Amino acid sequence: MRVSLKEKIIQVCNKKIAIKGDNVGLSFYAFFANKNDDPELLMEAAIWWIKTHQLDHFEKAVKIKAMIAAID
Repeated sequence: MRVSLKEKIIQVCNKKIAIKGDNVGLSFYAFFANKNDDPELLMEAAIWWIKTHQLDHFEKAVKIKAMIAAID
């Protein structure tokens, strides 16, 4: 996973957790604008979320943040 995507995911998770608490859930769409201006990046996130880790549509932000932080 590219560094810019990892950084964006951590940033979004931190923001959501700060606003709504540790129990907040999100989907991989939370990391993108409401327009598909970078389909390759969107697919990279989707493949990581759906195919690689078989995550549910909504997952806890703290879980996603920990998973991303564990990537070398």
